[in-house]
Amino acid sequence: MFSITVFSVLLVVLIGLGLYLKSVPIFDQNSFWQLISSSEWRPGSGQFGFLPFIAGTIAITLIAIVLALPIALLSALFLTEFSKSYLKKWVFTALDILAGIPSVVYGVWGTLFIVPWISEKLAPNFVEYSTGYTVLAGGIVLGVMILPLLISLFVEIFSAVPREFRDAALSLGATKWQTSKFVILRKTFPGILAAVILAVSRAFGETIAVLMVCGNLPMVPHSLFDSCYPLPALIANNYGEMLSVPLYESALMLAAFLLFIVVFIFNASSRAVIYRIERKFK
Repeated sequence: MFSITVFSVLLVVLIGLGLYLKSVPIFDQNSFWQLISSSEWRPGSGQFGFLPFIAGTIAITLIAIVLALPIALLSALFLTEFSKSYLKKWVFTALDILAGIPSVVYGVWGTLFIVPWISEKLAPNFVEYSTGYTVLAGGIVLGVMILPLLISLFVEIFSAVPREFRDAALSLGATKWQTSKFVILRKTFPGILAAVILAVSRAFGETIAVLMVCGNLPMVPHSLFDSCYPLPALIANNYGEMLSVPLYESALMLAAFLLFIVVFIFNASSRAVIYRIERKFK
């Protein structure tokens, strides 16, 4: 059992090391700063600018968090502090179903409903023309995908607050909403932040659903109605097709390595904070 545990840890290290070694050749001709700050993506000419892909990844992730966070926070507060037990069972069942749906299904849903809605209903109010395959479409689909994760984490964090905290506030004349606002949310703020970071790491690595609704154009998006090209979509679309181009494989491995580092740091930091919150209230 100890050997299996050690192997699982070493597997993460080996994956990171393998991605790094595969991405090293590109640094012989380009500096790291040049790679992440340039917008020129011309593999045939040896130009690998990752800025459009980094900007697209950050843009759809921020939109997803902005859309999902208030819904998840209020839903978790309602489930923890106000709802009946039978309602919790139904909601948790629905959340489990949402969490288990394959990402390609979310992508198809986004293509059939979100993309036409943006193109025909929303975008004409702000821009002259939009295909609907935009940053906003990717953010909406990604926000729906991370919603079950956020609600589950928030419910777990809120449930860790001892009952005595709630009873003390109520005995002093506070309403249930005031107790939730000034006691539950204030005491669990570090845990909420950690849960958001964990959801961000989940959103960073999403591939298929985002690939299907973002347009996949290597450009830095300047509005919600521009197309974008996230890093995971870049890897999924191109790996295995253009590896005959010099340094192309190394560039794709660098994209994967960047995602690996970001997700690892976000996951580790969020889990550490959640663990401290749980220990604090035990």
